[in-house]
Amino acid sequence: MYKAEKRMKGELIRKAGNGSFIIPDTPLIPYIEGDGVGRDIWPASRMVFDAAIQSAYGNARKIAWREVLAGEKAMKETGTPLPDETLDTIARCHIAIKGPLTTPVGTGFRSLNVALRKHFDLYTCIRPVRYFEGVVSPVKEPEKLDVVIFRENVEDVYAGLEWPRGSKEAGELIADLKERFGWQIPEDAGIGIKFISEGNTRRFVKRAFDYALKHGRKSVTFVHKGNIMKYTEGAFREWAYHVAREMYGDVIVLEEDLAGGRPPQGKIVVKDRIADAMFQMILLRPDEFDVLVLPNLNGDYLSDACAAQVGGIGMAPGANVGDDVAIFEATHGSAPKYAGQDKVNPSSLILSGAMMLDFMGWGEAARLIELGVEAAVKRGRVTYDLARFRPDAEEVACSEFAREIIQGFPSLR
Repeated sequence: MYKAEKRMKGELIRKAGNGSFIIPDTPLIPYIEGDGVGRDIWPASRMVFDAAIQSAYGNARKIAWREVLAGEKAMKETGTPLPDETLDTIARCHIAIKGPLTTPVGTGFRSLNVALRKHFDLYTCIRPVRYFEGVVSPVKEPEKLDVVIFRENVEDVYAGLEWPRGSKEAGELIADLKERFGWQIPEDAGIGIKFISEGNTRRFVKRAFDYALKHGRKSVTFVHKGNIMKYTEGAFREWAYHVAREMYGDVIVLEEDLAGGRPPQGKIVVKDRIADAMFQMILLRPDEFDVLVLPNLNGDYLSDACAAQVGGIGMAPGANVGDDVAIFEATHGSAPKYAGQDKVNPSSLILSGAMMLDFMGWGEAARLIELGVEAAVKRGRVTYDLARFRPDAEEVACSEFAREIIQGFPSLR
């Protein structure tokens, strides 16, 4: 498959002078199958993508797929988990999609997901979380949650600037901090660096506001722990407000200025919340929030917590977006114990593909996929993770669920 797809014809996506992407009718898009269940969910997802594009545009548009290697498959075939050829191909093509990649815990190579984000400066993680009728949820009114989480992607403690206990680097840093600032850090501690910068915060927050305007969202909420980490997350909050006032002053209204009243028509309400309190509020008053903007670590936590409210991360899509490259991905792990069983729910990757198509301006095909997933879940012929909590459901294989989604496409003609 890999060698054959290298011979497929497709046109490269180009960048316009204003920074937008110019999408040809037959774009060349790389994909990473992924580790573990990637071998099951990628073929199922590709089937849905191709069918949606065909249904929406006939033969006028088509994706030329090209496999690139990463993770366990890359190690086996090339001896490295992230080959230069993969990075070069994604850079040339600008837009890519990937299945889950395994990250060893505690030892081994660092996260390939983090490596991709750092290499391409994918500073924005976008995670829409909404409810699909028929998915069993642990909360009473899951339909009230419909948020888009913007998580800063390259800074904070996730930047990977850390050293293990007993290392020369950790020892030197501990000693230096004690000598210079009097900070008492145990000598047997591992050390990590948390940093948040003004420039990266401003560009990230701008992308969140641009998204809110494009998609007609009603509010943007900055979520932070600035009451404790005043010079990192507190600064994140202040810089975010600066962007709101300086760049979007004519389209926003601050929550504090509403005094309990309704916002003017067409205005985006700007709020902020302390991170720990937000975990409670998103459970108790989910319909008060729309676009959520967070630093890296808290964004990771909250996006998974929100996904749990609507049935789990198996139904949650995601994208990592920079100025030159955008990579869309399944948000769950590789689940190796289920690999090759044609069993796992492919919805996360399928809905990430819908995000990709919308990003490309192929909104009709993206909408077909969303409607198809919705229809398939309602009918109750679903994968095991969705079926086990529904007495009325029939369990089907991953590939069969993909066909159910395609059958749910409404006619556009």
